[in-house]
Parts: sequence; C-alpha cells; structure tokens
Amino acid sequence: MPGMKIAIETVEGANRFTGYGDGYVDVNGSRHHANVAVGADALLPGWSHGSLEALTEGDLDAIAGMRPEIVLLGTGARFGFPSPAVLAPLHRAGVGVEVMDTRAACRTYNILLGEGRRVVAALIVERDARPA
Repeated sequence: MPGMKIAIETVEGANRFTGYGDGYVDVNGSRHHANVAVGADALLPGWSHGSLEALTEGDLDAIAGMRPEIVLLGTGARFGFPSPAVLAPLHRAGVGVEVMDTRAACRTYNILLGEGRRVVAALIVERDARPA
C-alpha cells in the first residue's frame, strides 16, 4: 500500500502526524522508521525496540511519565494486544489506553490532539510482512 499524507487542522506548536506508510511515520514532516512515542510537546524516538511481543513494562512506564490522559498504542501493521502486565504502568497511573494498528493510531492521535486532549501515540513502526 502506498504512503498516505494526512491533512488536518494544525495545533500551533504541537507534534502531529503528517504521513505514514509501510515501515514509517512522519511527524511534522520528519520521517521515522523505528518505534516512536509522540505527544503534543514530546517526541521519544526509539522508545521501545522491536515488535509488540518485545514490549516491556519499562517501555510503557516511560509513556506514563509523559503524563497523558490517554495513550494510543499502535501495534504495527496488524492489530495485536499486549499482555495485561505490560500495560500495568498505564493502568496504575490512571491513564486510558486504546490499542489499534499504527496507521489508525496516527489518525486518531491527530483528531484527539485537535480536540485539545493530552494524548500520546506510542507506535510500533514496522514493514508489513504480508504478501503483496
């Protein structure tokens, strides 16, 4: 599938997704080919290493430290759900969590950001391994 550019009302000075595709996301026009966490005023390249199965409590603890009201966990090209233990730091901090594929997380983040929500997108960025 070819890359997609996202057009949405800009929130002044805030990080937003400007595109995504197979194996990348664009934040404010800058391309990221590895896992990244994005909040309105914070960008954490390499916040986690590897796939959904490689996520650790420490990875999500770093996200909780960003003090969001909601986290969008983008699980890569396909939807998957992490173990409850991995999500525990967010639950302990009283942070809402929505799990979806990475492309949906990018779109949803921009919408919630535009509504003034304290949202963080924690994304697994990978190439789609499905046959073309």
